[in-house]
Amino acid sequence: MRLTFAPTCLAAVVVAALSLCLGSEAMAAPPLWHVQGPHAQITLFGSVHLLSQATDWRTPAFDADLAKADAVWFEIPFDPASQAAAGQAALQRGLLPAGQTLSTLLTPVEQTQLAHLEAAEALAPAALERMQPWLADTTLSIVYFEKRGADASLGVEEQIAAGLPPTLPRGAFETAQQQIGFFADLPLRDQLASLDETLREIEKDPEAFDRLSAAWARGDVKAIAKEAVEELKRDAPGSYRTLVVDRNRRWVDQITQLLQGDKRIFIVVGVGHLVGPDSVPAMLRARGIKVEGPS
Repeated sequence: MRLTFAPTCLAAVVVAALSLCLGSEAMAAPPLWHVQGPHAQITLFGSVHLLSQATDWRTPAFDADLAKADAVWFEIPFDPASQAAAGQAALQRGLLPAGQTLSTLLTPVEQTQLAHLEAAEALAPAALERMQPWLADTTLSIVYFEKRGADASLGVEEQIAAGLPPTLPRGAFETAQQQIGFFADLPLRDQLASLDETLREIEKDPEAFDRLSAAWARGDVKAIAKEAVEELKRDAPGSYRTLVVDRNRRWVDQITQLLQGDKRIFIVVGVGHLVGPDSVPAMLRARGIKVEGPS
């Protein structure tokens, strides 16, 4: 599972249940998009859900747009109640039926890959055996990054939400329960395809995560799309359709409505939703809406 699309609400709770940036000390310049309505102005910013302490990602352009915002929107609400709901939903939707184990759903090659990864990351095999593939996939990815210095509490959304004035209005495209439902309701074959992709990538191409990190830090949307979006689309097309295309389309409907107002709105969503041919900016442009920024 590309962390670019992993449940935002689980980044902070699954391990206690796309990090992309793990140790860059250079000033990051992640991409921004500006959407213009008749009177409203919207900034789109692509986030990563885990970061390291060394990552310096804020820019003057980012700070200026955020300071002007009349409201800030996230994928889901960032508050204690939402986090608690996420944890409860993960437990309700993330466990296999009694008597079934994750290993029995995997091929012999995948079982070997999983065993190697568990050993390398000092994970007790029993910790994953009861998990649905989607939850095991997300958990493995988060654990992998946290062992390398990433921290869910330093994720972009967490930092932005913590620094907002208490009176500044906030919005959200989804609830925590809805977001987990998108993953939990994936057909088993799609969950397994995504888990297989994660196992293969960690074992055979661990540098892929570093490449994705560097692409985000320098604002290289084509590289981000290649490393995250295109591979997910190729290796797990069902997951790509449900987790990316369908959600982007619903968000674009909501953004179109926001553009009918007269506010400055700052929107923060996973960067994978903002790059590629099925991205939020691409869908907005297809509707004839003016979007300034990378394409």
